[in-house]
Amino acid sequence: MINLTIIGGVKMIDAIEDSRIEFKVKLVDDLEETVIAFLNKDGGSIYIGVDDNGNVVGLKNNMDLFQRKVKDKIISNIEPSVLGLFDLEVLTKEDKKYLKITIAKGYETPYHIKGMGMTPDSCFIRVGSSNEKMDEHLINKMFRERTKNSLKNIISPRQDLTFTDLKIYYAEKGFEVGDNFERQLGFFTRDGKYNYVAYLLADNNRVSIKVAKYAGDDVDEIEEYYEFGDCSLVKATYRVLEKFRTENKVYAKITYPERIEQPSNWRSRFNIKSTIFNISNIIIIMINIINFYIFG
Repeated sequence: MINLTIIGGVKMIDAIEDSRIEFKVKLVDDLEETVIAFLNKDGGSIYIGVDDNGNVVGLKNNMDLFQRKVKDKIISNIEPSVLGLFDLEVLTKEDKKYLKITIAKGYETPYHIKGMGMTPDSCFIRVGSSNEKMDEHLINKMFRERTKNSLKNIISPRQDLTFTDLKIYYAEKGFEVGDNFERQLGFFTRDGKYNYVAYLLADNNRVSIKVAKYAGDDVDEIEEYYEFGDCSLVKATYRVLEKFRTENKVYAKITYPERIEQPSNWRSRFNIKSTIFNISNIIIIMINIINFYIFG
């Protein structure tokens, strides 16, 4: 609880700015950054109408309209939804009114500026009494944790799951595959049912990765269409990458005085190494959900 003290006739909040407290003389444009920083850390309180030294300077606004403006600013400019994660309270001391915003710790981190995506320019975290931009490593780590928490609580649509392909994959990577394999990977909900993570990596499921080959730059002209699925996400990933390697054909054109090797049409449109690298990155994000259970 924050108390008010009076020193030399000036009303002051008996606290200083730190990792959980922020003072603002007035409503500022970057209020969302502080809210996001608290959501991504341990929560905190913002006092509007208080200067950096803790002096209560008060607000002259219509407080009902002011609260509505602050609420709309927070809700409209932050993703994911922050409804239920903050509260507003008008405090008064000797006719001077100020606003306290209480922010809880968020559980869908990383929170970020709406419309900017999860980037260092839109994700902030509280460090001491300042808001710092998050680097990509921390953003990805928070997102993996959030995804893990979401998927692990969703019950699998099927409960007759097997994991032969996944066990082979882990064995080839040098991991021990014992009787406790499924529990080590966090494949169960709290009530002991298979979760959606287990479903994605099971030998049989209804999830697929779709790959389209276009005739040219026009996305409306599909030349070939492939779908890899109904199997473990790991196995489907390998099938996608193998398809791109298969399409990486090189033909020999015999001309005098030299032999010229020409790539197939698909490779002439795409750099195969870059394409496979990008596909791998996208799918690895999904596979990392599982690796996170082991490596934290």
